[in-house]
Amino acid sequence: MALEHALLVALREQPASGLDLARRFEKSIGFFWHATHQQIYRVLARMEGDGWVTVETVGQTGRPDKKVYAVSAAGRQVLTDWLAEPMGSETFRSELAVKLRGASYGDRATLLRHVADARADHETRLAHYRQLEAVMPSHATGLELDQLLVLRGGIGLEQFWITWLTDYLDAHGFEARSARTSTTETAPTEEEALR
Repeated sequence: MALEHALLVALREQPASGLDLARRFEKSIGFFWHATHQQIYRVLARMEGDGWVTVETVGQTGRPDKKVYAVSAAGRQVLTDWLAEPMGSETFRSELAVKLRGASYGDRATLLRHVADARADHETRLAHYRQLEAVMPSHATGLELDQLLVLRGGIGLEQFWITWLTDYLDAHGFEARSARTSTTETAPTEEEALR
């Protein structure tokens, strides 16, 4: 998958400016496909050049004009073709997993604090996903059903990460405390972290 495909999906859901797309990436799409503002604008320009999107210039009072992008007929065909392509298996690539495996070769106490921070991030993301789920219609169909099912997949992934990282921390006797505030406290020794 390329960023172009993620942008086509987002624009099929709703035409948007580059800034609006960047904000949507930060709140939803970016949880499973990351892109910077610069990447989004660069790819939108390329997509416009390829005829995949159309651009409408919208005047604004007191601000520069805004470009609103929408998927063209050619872009809809590209998206249709891409959706029909077979998928390879998803690969799992995680810097954290490699660090967990190599923890015996470094400062485990520091790594455990980083793992606790990562778990806290996943707990925050899970809470956000649960809030989104709570406002979704209970009998969703079509686009809303697709969005709900992807959201549920995200919930499952966050639950996986939280369970896995909790198991790792528990196995090494890391005390359940706020990892973010623990960085200002005295770090446990290697022996304390292994208890």
